[in-house]
Amino acid sequence: MSRRIVLSRPDLELLRSILSAPSAASLRDRDHLVELREEMERAVIVEPGDLPPDVVAIHARVQACDVDGDANLEYVLVPPSQADLGSGRLSVLAPLGTALLGYRVGDTVSWEMPGGLRRLRIQKVQQDSQANRPPPPLAA
Repeated sequence: MSRRIVLSRPDLELLRSILSAPSAASLRDRDHLVELREEMERAVIVEPGDLPPDVVAIHARVQACDVDGDANLEYVLVPPSQADLGSGRLSVLAPLGTALLGYRVGDTVSWEMPGGLRRLRIQKVQQDSQANRPPPPLAA
């Protein structure tokens, strides 16, 4: 059995709302969205003030390194309507976004890309106390 992710109650409600929208799942995204729903059902749900600061949540800035390479990545995990990959704003419904959600600093997440399996180790997480704007960049 896989580990249980941690979600805040507002993130869970937002995800349920997004996933219930008719346009939420294209054919190519359906498999990973089914996995997201399954993870949501087994998740540990906490109130916002009880969310550990090292957990990847919606509107958190995440810094990770590629386990099998030397690439470092940094994203802010956002609802699909706020996604802009060019600005580092990754949709929570993108395969990588769903892979990162709910995991913690030190965890390694895996997801399938067209070129094969990728693995990232979460290095830093910075929560945004004001969910309607991205947090400032992480200090090096």
